[in-house]
Amino acid sequence: MKVVLAGATGTLGGELVPRLLAAGHSVLGLTRSPGKARLLEDAGVETRVVDVMDERRLLDALRGHRADAVIHQATAITGTPLRHRDLQATDDLREQGTANLLRAVELVGAHRFVTQSFFLGYGYRDHGEAELTEDHPFAPTGRGAFERHLRSMRANERLAFGTPGVDGIALRYGLFYGPEPGTRKLMAMASKRMLPAPRPSGVTSPIHIADAAEATVAALDRGRAGQAYNVVDDTPVTFADFVAAVAEAAGAPAPITVPSGLLRPAPYMYALMAGTRIRLSNEKAKRELGWRPEYPSCRDGLRHVRPASA
Repeated sequence: MKVVLAGATGTLGGELVPRLLAAGHSVLGLTRSPGKARLLEDAGVETRVVDVMDERRLLDALRGHRADAVIHQATAITGTPLRHRDLQATDDLREQGTANLLRAVELVGAHRFVTQSFFLGYGYRDHGEAELTEDHPFAPTGRGAFERHLRSMRANERLAFGTPGVDGIALRYGLFYGPEPGTRKLMAMASKRMLPAPRPSGVTSPIHIADAAEATVAALDRGRAGQAYNVVDDTPVTFADFVAAVAEAAGAPAPITVPSGLLRPAPYMYALMAGTRIRLSNEKAKRELGWRPEYPSCRDGLRHVRPASA
């Protein structure tokens, strides 16, 4: 296929480009960074420097091109978000950016659209011990600032599934980690004993960025139109255990333990690390996409991540 990839130089885009090429697809990469665009071009990727939030310039950049599919991996997240404001630009990308890219789908004559969704769309709360499947209600109405994030995830999937003539697929990725800046920042914090483990702790469903990229290529080829897929590893973990695994990978001492109540003055951080418990099932992705994670748990994957100074 000829694929337009938005966010081609981002955390996941950087993993995705070589895999798309290895699978025989050709890629037209979209990025906001002229410097990173040159790296794509050196790898043989046709590139356009454009912000997907600017509809007119986006369509001008793609005018005259034909493609079979568009993949939306554009975010504005540079690490693990800890404050509501850290997600505001990505919220906009999930709403207006998705709408703009679907107009680009029509312009280039594509029939397939794969979009980046997120596991926290199931809701920032305690979901209990059961593993959630894709049939569980997604992006329920939230409270306060959380509703802004949930609204953007509702809009993203609604646009992907509801645009006439488009085979839309949503990938509900877990918590990203791997050889990328956000994880290495956490490792640096752990080395300085600045990354505490909250008790009691929330439960999260991680995914290594390499496994996320492999699932994306599989979804491009085998995903069913109008379907969402949980893209997570096999082993949900408490956030305290995730922090401990990061510290171990960094060669750092065991993290200090703090009462989770100390995080309440920072509502988003508290929700992420302590208040939310989400155990996701990846069985649908395995069954329908023919995919399975190389790293079944974050401890497996983090062993292969080296700190920035290593």
